[in-house]
Amino acid sequence: MDNYPKLQEMLSSALQQAGEESGMLLGQELSINLIDSLKTTKTAFFGGMDDSCFVIAVDSREAYPGQFYLIFALRDAIVLSSTLLGIPAQRVKEKQRLSILENDDLDAFSEIGNMINGSFNTVFQGKLPNKVHLKVLAPKKFIPDVDQINEEEPLPDGDYLMFRSKLEMGGHELSHLDILIPAALGDIFEPQPEKGDEPSPEEDSGAEDAGGEEAVSEEMPDEESGDLREPSVKTAEKLVESLLVLSDDENELKELIRIAGFTGFEIVSGDLGADIKELFDGRDIRLAILSSRNADERELAVCIKINALRQDSPPPIIMSAERWTRIAVLKALKFGARDIVVKPCDQAELTSRIRKFCRLPL
Repeated sequence: MDNYPKLQEMLSSALQQAGEESGMLLGQELSINLIDSLKTTKTAFFGGMDDSCFVIAVDSREAYPGQFYLIFALRDAIVLSSTLLGIPAQRVKEKQRLSILENDDLDAFSEIGNMINGSFNTVFQGKLPNKVHLKVLAPKKFIPDVDQINEEEPLPDGDYLMFRSKLEMGGHELSHLDILIPAALGDIFEPQPEKGDEPSPEEDSGAEDAGGEEAVSEEMPDEESGDLREPSVKTAEKLVESLLVLSDDENELKELIRIAGFTGFEIVSGDLGADIKELFDGRDIRLAILSSRNADERELAVCIKINALRQDSPPPIIMSAERWTRIAVLKALKFGARDIVVKPCDQAELTSRIRKFCRLPL
């Protein structure tokens, strides 16, 4: 499917990033690589399906309205959620073989969906600034020959673009993650030329020249209205690239500030009760590191505040604590943490994670 190169490039980057970041969360190397794409219909896709699956809807908003869908095999969902919950490998294989899915598994799998959606938002918003925001919805299970297929379930009727990726994680046999994008939404993301409207080489060259002139004229200041781009540029200049570090332990706070110093960013620090709004004011916070003895409600509350302040593009959050329970991990992910660290954490490991989330070169 060659006529959606930009969309395919965005999906490939988003999936690769989703695999890397989810792998960090799972504590295992996970890769998600785009391998194929084709046009299909809902009937064709689900008609020949033998295995149960999960359908996760992703709501696309702003300039690109609509929904697309992530399709995971049920057995893959069991492996990923069980790994996140720390269930022993032998038990994971048994659950996978018997298709056992418990309530905790569903919660954990939902958080993996949130993690993947976070990667999608990072890539899509980077390529389409101020034009799109993606929100993941709750996963729905579909069992062939048991669940009914109708006009709206498990997803609406219509033509779809299917992008298939391979899931790979050491020690486990996984299958595919399929992304189904309605053809109409795909054409919004990447408009297709209408038949008969393709310009000749001469016309195309002229159009490019005209377009170039028009782009220049749009950027030139107008005597009456002034340069409308100037305020946004000035606003951007005021934002200082920063890294936020919060801890109630003064010695630990000093150590975290020292470790993060290599980034070259301004290091903003305080305790877990600090005024988050004040710390964010005038700054482009690239990463937040929250540290506590126990992963308690105070640390989780900071996650909520950070995500509330930057709803459209919250910074990645690393949560660090000595003691983690399964419930605490799920809550941390639910409230916006992108990575979980068990203290004591090796300096090299923490440095690697900071580089990863701040996208710094080695």
